[in-house]
Formats: sequence, structure tokens, C-alpha cells
Amino acid sequence: MKVTIAQIDTTNGDLDGNAAKIIAAIDKAKADGSDLVVFPELVTHGYTSQDWFQDADIIAHALEPLDRIVAATAGISVVVGTIRPNPDNDGRRIFNCAAVISDGKLLGLVDKTLLPEYDVFDDPRWFEPNHSARKLFDINGVKVGVVVCEDFWNDKTFWKDRLYKSDPADEVIAMGAELVVSINASPYNKGKIRLRCDMVAHRAKANKVPIVFVNLVGGNDGIIFDGASLIADEEGDIILQAAAFEEFVETVQLDVRKPDARGISGDEVESIHDALVLGIRDYARKNGFQKCVLGLSGGIDSSLVAALACEAIGPENVLCVMMPSPFSSEGSIKDSEELVRNLRCESRIEPISDTFEILLKQMELHKPTKGGESLAAENMQSRLRGVILMAISNAEGRLLLSTGNKSELAVGYCTLYGDTNGGLAVLGDVLKTEVWQIARDINKRAGREVIPNKIIDKKPSAELAPNQFDQDSLPPYELMDPILQLYFEQKQSPAEIVAAGHDPERVYWILNKVEHPANEFKRQQLPPTLIVSKNAIGVGRRRPITHKYRRVNLL
Repeated sequence: MKVTIAQIDTTNGDLDGNAAKIIAAIDKAKADGSDLVVFPELVTHGYTSQDWFQDADIIAHALEPLDRIVAATAGISVVVGTIRPNPDNDGRRIFNCAAVISDGKLLGLVDKTLLPEYDVFDDPRWFEPNHSARKLFDINGVKVGVVVCEDFWNDKTFWKDRLYKSDPADEVIAMGAELVVSINASPYNKGKIRLRCDMVAHRAKANKVPIVFVNLVGGNDGIIFDGASLIADEEGDIILQAAAFEEFVETVQLDVRKPDARGISGDEVESIHDALVLGIRDYARKNGFQKCVLGLSGGIDSSLVAALACEAIGPENVLCVMMPSPFSSEGSIKDSEELVRNLRCESRIEPISDTFEILLKQMELHKPTKGGESLAAENMQSRLRGVILMAISNAEGRLLLSTGNKSELAVGYCTLYGDTNGGLAVLGDVLKTEVWQIARDINKRAGREVIPNKIIDKKPSAELAPNQFDQDSLPPYELMDPILQLYFEQKQSPAEIVAAGHDPERVYWILNKVEHPANEFKRQQLPPTLIVSKNAIGVGRRRPITHKYRRVNLL
């Protein structure tokens, strides 16, 4: 059997555009002589449509995109993710399902059983589960078992801990499936690509059954789907690995047993870089922005965002604005100008010193003489820059990119309505130490200093007061970031983090900063954040602003 992976990038609610992409992929599969073409989960409507799945009009016309797709399947079989109305009065109004089509006929609809509600997922809010949905389909004489995303992710022989008692994929294998098809909308986070490979290969080898695992690709608000779809044969060998972070429509002969590792991603820093580029590109494109703007300070964060933006939407569409204040070093301007020359993007200088002096006098504030002496005056500079950037965004129709990193945002080292302004927080889930790694990797891949080394090596500073450096207010990032990583990504307790070798006083200081209501208040007003890790700042992390929880060091 020839099988086509149709890893496509869809847009929430673009029913006509999504259907056109699906049909174009079907036509390519036909031209390749394919027997079966497989699409990701919910590609007709967009998996991250959220409460649109509760809209009466969406529910009433749920099957209309499928009618167009069925009509285009003459001579080929198709598995495509979609929705269908729930005919019962009880439960959620729709099912998340896989439509199985062959030669112009709808063979059946397989409803999703296991509905995730962790991290960025909230499936039980929108979908009704169907625990009796298992069935096999005869496609070209092969018994094919179809499962939808989470229904594949509960293998008791692979996972140490499981969230559900049942394993729908195991059920279709027990029914005699000779091929398992899993359609997915599995977002990217660090380590996820390799995890999927291991999971699919393990089940294929353990059950002696080939597996077609197709995943969504594309950015949707802050959630980034990496694709990286794969096919494993009954020996557990990966015989096709789709490219990550791009659309991929390719065909493979299932019984060739020839390993194919074209798309397997190696270095995680490269994967984070590629995810951020895709996230910027799709957020801009899907929201109608052709150009962007950002504040360029001469520091590493804004420099990296500028480089990523140029790669995502083209340097001719990127505007970097330098906004020196009385405390900006001469080197910051010169370093920024060197970066702009390297990137070949547009730039301009909009000084804030005069306006700052006027407002100081009007508000009867003292100009800072050292960091932390006059926070209102320090923050005023950041907010003036925010006003300028938002004015440019409004006047020129540019997407404003926020440049703050996760380390700063976690502990509140940022200015609300200042450097947190923007339409997209590019580095909001990227730790400071990861920012440096990505910047160095960009230079390594380019074989030249795209981001000047003097920027990468510069001692971090907000430059809102004389001789101000981040380490005056924060622990060194090299000590802080491992603690943040254990807390956010592995959900470790303070005691576990201390047991891993971190200083108890530092651990409790950092975590109480993270969880302080004032800092949660800031984070909940951030623009959408591109997510590259588990339990990230953003839609996957839910905390109240108003609370009295405090970590107490009892060690």
C-alpha cells in the first residue's frame, strides 16, 4: 500500500481555505499513485478554534466542509480530521472525529475517546467523548484502525504514568488492525519530536503493526505545531519522517522497510529557533500583517527577535526602532546599527530624552542616579518607548513584537505597558540562557556574525539608570534559569529543586517572585506568547492574581 502524509498548515475558521488545501493534497496524492492519504486532527476547522466549537452556526454546518472533501476522493482513500454534531440532547454538542472516505463514499466517522485537559489542552470543554467508537475499515484489502490524537497516547507498555484506563489504539490492534492510522494536533515543546518517534516506533515494534502518525503543522496564536509526522513499519523502523515546522505532502510504500530519517530533528536549539520563526510567520500572516516593528536596545533579546523576524517575514518588512534615553550607552546605539546592517532591515532613531525630561518635571519625579532609586522614573522610560512603538504600529499597520524573555517575565523584571507592549511575545517562553544559545546558533549556521558577538557577550542591562545591570536585582541567569526550568517544565516542588543541588535561599526567593500576585498580574496582560516548552507562561498555565500563597523555607 502507498500512503501519503498530508501535513498541512490550517487556519482557525477558514473553512474554504482549509478545504482547498485538503483537496490540493488529495490531488497530489493521486498524482503520486497513493492508495491512502492521511491528514491531521481537525484540519477542516482548525484544532485551536476554542469556543468557536460551541457556536451554534459552526455546529449546525459542521459537516459541510466534509461534503466537498468526499466529492474529491474518486480513486483514493482519505482519513481527515473534522467535527460532527452530537445528535443526543445530553453532553457536548459536537464530536472531534476522523472521517474515513474511499472513492467518493464516506465509510465512517471515528470519534475521539480520550479528551485531554492539561497544559494547553481543554478538549472536554468543547467535545463529547465516544467510548464505543472503535471500528476497522477495509482499504485496498487492508484492515485499518483509526484513532484520533490522545487515543494513541496511552500505551501502558511505553508510559510510566497514564491519565486514562483505556487505550483505544490497543483496542483496534486487538480487533485485528493490520495498519494503525493516528491523526494528531500535537504541539511542539522541547523534546517532543524525539518522544513521538520513540512512542510510535515502540508501539509498532511491540505489536508488529505499521503505524501512520500524522501531525498538524503551523502557528496558531502562541501554540506552535511542528508537524514531524512519521510512518513506522512493523519492525519499528521509521520509514518516513516528515520535515518539521513546514508543510509536507509526500508518499511512501509501506512494505519497503527502508529507514528514512530526512526530517528527524537533531539539535534542540535549532528546533526552538525554527519553532519561533514559524510562530512569527504564521501569526503575522494569519492576522493580516505583512510588516512588523520592534524596539532595538542593543541588548541580546531585542537583537534575537530582530533576527528571527527578518527570517520569518523578510528583512525588508522589519523595522527596528532605537529609542535612546539619558542612560543609553553609546555602545548600545552602535551595536544596534551594526546589527541592522547585518540584517539589512529598516531602522530609525526616536530619542526619548527630551520627552522624559518634560515628564519628570511635570510629574515631579527625580531622575534616577542608581538602579531602583526611582522606579517610577525608570519605568517611565520604558513606557515612553511603548507609546512610540504603538504609535508606529497604529500608523503603519505593523505588528509590534514584544522582546522580553521568560526569565525576566517569570520574576516580574519587566515594565507593564512598556516593554511588555506588543501583539506577540516572541521570547516569552525562552529562558535568557536559551536566548544566548539561539543567538550563537544563528551565527554558527550563517558562518558569520549576524548578531554581533559584542551584543551576545554584553552584560545584561535595562539601561534605565546609571550603571544599571540585571544582576544588581536578580541572581545570575546561569543560576536562575535551571531553577525556573525545573519549576515550570518539570513542575518540581521547592524541596525537589533544592535536592537537585540548588541553594535553598535562592530557590525560595525565585519561586516567591514568580508566584507574587503583582508579577502574575503583569503576565496575564502579556500579548500571546510563542510556546516552546511544557507548562509555559501563557494559555497552558493558570494561576489566580489574587491569592495569599507563599513558599516558606523550612529546610
